[in-house]
Amino acid sequence: MAEQKRLSATPDSSRVLRRAWGHTVGHRRLIALALAASTAATLTTVAVPAVIGAGVDQLLQDDRAGLLTAAGALVVLALLRLVLFRQSEILLTEAGERVVRRLRELAVGRLSRAPLRFLEAHPSGDLLRRTTTEIADLANFVRGQLPDVLNVAGYLLFTLVLLLSQSWLLTLALLVVFVPALLLVLRRFKKAAPPAFAAEAAAAGRVATTYQELVGAREMLLTSGGTGYWRQRFTADNEARYRAARRTQRTLFVISLSRIVQGVTSGALLVVGGLLVSADRVSVGVVVVFVLATRQLFDSATQASNLVGQVQHTVTGLARLLDLLETTDRGAKTRAAPPVPAQERVRTAPRGTLEAEGVHYSYTDGSEVLHGLSLHVAAGERVGLVGPTGAGKTTLAKLLTGLYTPDRGRVRYDGVSLTDLPPDELRHRVVLVPQRVHLIAGSLLDNLGLVPGDPDEAEIRRAVHRLGLTGWADTLPDGLHTALGGDRGRLSAGELQIVGLVRAALLDPAVLVLDEATADIDPDTAGRLETALDALRTDRSLVVIAHRETTIARLPRVVRLDRGAVEAARP
Repeated sequence: MAEQKRLSATPDSSRVLRRAWGHTVGHRRLIALALAASTAATLTTVAVPAVIGAGVDQLLQDDRAGLLTAAGALVVLALLRLVLFRQSEILLTEAGERVVRRLRELAVGRLSRAPLRFLEAHPSGDLLRRTTTEIADLANFVRGQLPDVLNVAGYLLFTLVLLLSQSWLLTLALLVVFVPALLLVLRRFKKAAPPAFAAEAAAAGRVATTYQELVGAREMLLTSGGTGYWRQRFTADNEARYRAARRTQRTLFVISLSRIVQGVTSGALLVVGGLLVSADRVSVGVVVVFVLATRQLFDSATQASNLVGQVQHTVTGLARLLDLLETTDRGAKTRAAPPVPAQERVRTAPRGTLEAEGVHYSYTDGSEVLHGLSLHVAAGERVGLVGPTGAGKTTLAKLLTGLYTPDRGRVRYDGVSLTDLPPDELRHRVVLVPQRVHLIAGSLLDNLGLVPGDPDEAEIRRAVHRLGLTGWADTLPDGLHTALGGDRGRLSAGELQIVGLVRAALLDPAVLVLDEATADIDPDTAGRLETALDALRTDRSLVVIAHRETTIARLPRVVRLDRGAVEAARP
């Protein structure tokens, strides 16, 4: 719950940018070149009013040579501006795209190694939005708005320097009239914008989650008549997003007040400039410089006001992405072992004792699922876990395989805590075949090979043969090359379990945990599964969550769970 609140918190822009800078390692030289080109391009723009002002003074003094020199300088500045702005945009886009690509790769990599508890605690639609839509928004910002943001920022700074060099009195008048009013507008915007944009991003995530739930549960909703309830929920979430978007637009309207400030400032400059010219304190050319420079200054301020909303939207999305990266960094910092060749797995995965000691676990605060549970599974032992629905069997299975980390207590294999084992090594020691085995679009062969080590077809065929499943594979239209083409493809629920068992056999783990592997499947497929289990090495430990009496009867030891604790054991 704390993680969810942190991921939805209002971002601090400066802190977000500092955190993002930490992900630019390896690209900082390119970023420096891009910023240098952008700075040079901005300087050419700032110099234009100064050159025009000098030309006006030369004209008033009837200095034709000076006027022609000013005109030539303007042509040179125009050409330089064209070349430098183009080069700066190319460099900025390249640097930005590289950083975005790095963030995208980090997001995918860390989510793939994130603790299962984290993934289950966060709506999948929100996680999907963070790693797709918000990264896409960031990429679009880098291509379209980032060059404009840097150019505007540079122009504001360099124009102030130019104006100070021309007349400190006119600059003071500009600052006295323009700056306080503009700061008041920006202060109001800064106060209202972060919560408004954060609320809109969170509301968009809820809409995405609700829609994804519809797609996943469409069959259940149609058969149970629950579509009406879902429509009400989706309408409510959509309405909340609409209200959040309206709030964001009202916040953006505050920025438009800067146009009133600009008009007042221009009038004040003309009055003060005219008085100073009359008093012979400044030349007409200086007043021209101020009029032109402040006109461009106001245009930049207007452009900045148009960019502020996009910048805030991007910063909000970037903050959510960075929070996701930092929250999932636990898996990335774990030392990974190199893939282990299949022929070496027996030697490198020694058989040992798997034990849970005083394990406590809860999905939500104050509601424990397991209450100090302890279980000892000796090397080569076959143990059945039975009990009513909600007893904690699946939770215990995920703890025994390292997918969950206990809140209290420890789970050890061969005396070593599972949290101390590198992920690849853990997967070669303890493997879970879950209730629902997931498939990818592709052939059966592709799906069976989804294990570390990238087994080839010959190795997969040997595993299938070793488990006595060659006859089953031959009954499929194209054997192992049968196209599945979807989440469940052409396979039944029991055949999906067979896929999970073959994957486990390819890993050759020391401990195999099966969660309801033979539940609710036809007797023929259940028989194939049980025969395959018998074909596994006799020194392998098996922990089987089972409901079928025939499966339980084949196990020499049965442990009964009830309400998150061990109730009794049958030797």
